[in-house]
Amino acid sequence: MTGRRLPRPAELAQILRPRPFVLNPRERRLSRAHTIADLRAIARKRSPRAVFDYTDGAAELEESLGRARQAFRDVEFRPNVLRGVADVDTGTEILGTRSELPFAFAPTGFTRMMQHEGERAVVRVAEREGIPYTLSTMGTTSIEDVAAAAPAARKWFQLYVWRDRAAGLDLMQRAEESGYDTLMLTVDTPVAGARMRDVRNGLTIPPALTLRTFLDGARHPAWWVNLLTTEPLTFASLSHWGGTVAELINTMFDPTLNYDDLAWVRENWPGKLAVKGIQNPDDARDVAHHGADAVVLSNHGGRQLDRAPTPLELLPATLDSVDGAAEVWLDTGILSGGDIVAAIAMGADACLVGRAYLYGLMAGGEQGVQRAIDILRAEMVRTMQLLGVRTIADLTPNHARLSPSCGRRTRRR
Repeated sequence: MTGRRLPRPAELAQILRPRPFVLNPRERRLSRAHTIADLRAIARKRSPRAVFDYTDGAAELEESLGRARQAFRDVEFRPNVLRGVADVDTGTEILGTRSELPFAFAPTGFTRMMQHEGERAVVRVAEREGIPYTLSTMGTTSIEDVAAAAPAARKWFQLYVWRDRAAGLDLMQRAEESGYDTLMLTVDTPVAGARMRDVRNGLTIPPALTLRTFLDGARHPAWWVNLLTTEPLTFASLSHWGGTVAELINTMFDPTLNYDDLAWVRENWPGKLAVKGIQNPDDARDVAHHGADAVVLSNHGGRQLDRAPTPLELLPATLDSVDGAAEVWLDTGILSGGDIVAAIAMGADACLVGRAYLYGLMAGGEQGVQRAIDILRAEMVRTMQLLGVRTIADLTPNHARLSPSCGRRTRRR
């Protein structure tokens, strides 16, 4: 029987090592975030409910978003061993130009509403990390100001076709003159989806100070102080708006959008063209035939048509349909580096990441976006090492598949 004794002071010193106190509250907050889910939890605490729900929510019952995330959970990785993975290269070519990670920052509307640093913070992180950044037509920083904030960043511009074609042409010209090399045309928004969280929260752009938002604001004073003491919310494409998001979409966007409009965009845009919002392999083939350099499998983050197809499940048939005529990118439901690795292994050329970096922005501004990137990169590197893969090009469907129990298939490149 082992006898008991009191520990010696030197022995206690070895195990009693309190974590150093971080004076900066933002750094202290972000140091506790080890996953995108952690950033989401911090963002939820720091943001008014209507603002958080605008970012976090989706359409109607939110089935599309839930299914997209479930599809990534259904992925089964198939590792190889004894491959020597001390050095991992996460870089790849996207539309002929190297990106240090196989994803780009997706376009997000009203970004300065989420956190006052907004698009400038996000594009600066993209510049440092060597990945593309996409400014939305509904962004809250102008095309020119985003370009000035990060001159060396690879910048893309996302376009909605408006009823006023002259306004769209002006936006394309401004983006070209400001050095944006790729246009991303979004085609899944002929009318607004029914985003019920926004409806129930009574969200307007900019947020109105009603009794409900005032009471909620008392719990988030820093957000309101930042909103009211920094430059007013303005947009990349219009001077002001005083209604809901759905009213804006239904007023400004053109529901008659068709392939003639795609041809018009292709004719007037001299750079690379990506078409976002593809939810059907036949549409992917047709869009590539009409001059798209990339098609983006996306159901708008689940924010438009509920019970829409799940992009990851569409990937094999879309690759068959496009047959190399255009790159195939994927978004919706991506919340980890492992999700990105899975999509690339199953055939996607690149991914778009939206909510993940917005959670970081809401949690801690530019530092929070940087934290999101650091998390995604670390997860990607670890996943690749555990799969026995050193480069993005080495990822194949041999490394990831949708679980056979789900009745789905993957496609070999």
